[in-house]
Amino acid sequence: MSLCWSSAYLSRCSPGRRCSTLAISVFICLAGPVHLSFAPPSLCAPLLLSLPPTVTHLDVPPLFRSRFVLGGYRQVGQPWQRYLLSLLQLHNDSLTVWSPLLAAAVVSLRFLMFGLSADVSSLPLVFYVFSALAYLGCSAAAHLLQPHSERAHYSLFFLNNVGGAIYLGTSGAFLLSGGRTHGIRCCWEALLSWTSCAASCYVKVHSGWTCTFHRKLYSLTTISVISPILHRLATHSWTSSPTPSLHLLQVALSLLSAFFFSCSSPERFSPGSFDFLGHSRQLFHVLLSLCTVVQQEALFRDFLWRRPALARLFGAERLLLACTSFLWLTSCCGVAALALRSRLQNRTSTAAEA
Repeated sequence: MSLCWSSAYLSRCSPGRRCSTLAISVFICLAGPVHLSFAPPSLCAPLLLSLPPTVTHLDVPPLFRSRFVLGGYRQVGQPWQRYLLSLLQLHNDSLTVWSPLLAAAVVSLRFLMFGLSADVSSLPLVFYVFSALAYLGCSAAAHLLQPHSERAHYSLFFLNNVGGAIYLGTSGAFLLSGGRTHGIRCCWEALLSWTSCAASCYVKVHSGWTCTFHRKLYSLTTISVISPILHRLATHSWTSSPTPSLHLLQVALSLLSAFFFSCSSPERFSPGSFDFLGHSRQLFHVLLSLCTVVQQEALFRDFLWRRPALARLFGAERLLLACTSFLWLTSCCGVAALALRSRLQNRTSTAAEA
């Protein structure tokens, strides 16, 4: 593929396809005879070039639109493989998909490098890593595949809400809380996480994302989850722990992500200027992905520092009970999402018959 041909072709392409085509052209020109993929480039390139260009908000149904984001949407109703290939296409969800994927890779590699021993004191950390990977995976899948259809859109975002609630409910609850109120804090965070999941699914069914109640509830959940960290930073000496700077960075990233999730900034001040890069949904996922990586490192260091005291402080039975609460939270969030999905299907069937 010659650069002259690419330049002529790019001049007639939309911005979304232009970036994808340019990336393919540069790769083919630089790679030469070296083939790193399992399929020949002659087969991969046509598949990527066959992706339809991105469209404006007027070309997609209201369900698939974001406030103040006017362009960069992928066309609705395409085959599944096209949405998988859109990982290599520039659209308004590119950064929203890639940030949790990269964070999940970092979390997995760091967990494998950590080398946990098979004892009861390690179980809370294992459940935390599992919840983080569940949240990151559900988030990436939801934003990558949701334009396929209305049913897929609702189902994937319900799954995303479940993953987010599991992560919020288990995020640091086992290792950062302590004392007599540990059980009360775990129950409160689990209840608030389930409420956030159920409210988000309910609002999604009845009003899309136009209602801001679930956004404020998510912010409240985030503040509740990081409140033990804030209390610890305020009441304990920073020299008594090896991770105060990491915890402080985690708090800052959590609050920033909650801010961008709660308000559509900066795109509300200049609609259309942040379609491909910089709108609030992208910033929220980037900040929360960074927060997950930072929190995992802080928890790992805390675990090494407090591990001898964990079993003595909580006991094996209380640690197992805390892990059981994770399973209960997962089940309750799943039941709530399935119930609302069934209600949505019944409403859709009734409307179709009418």
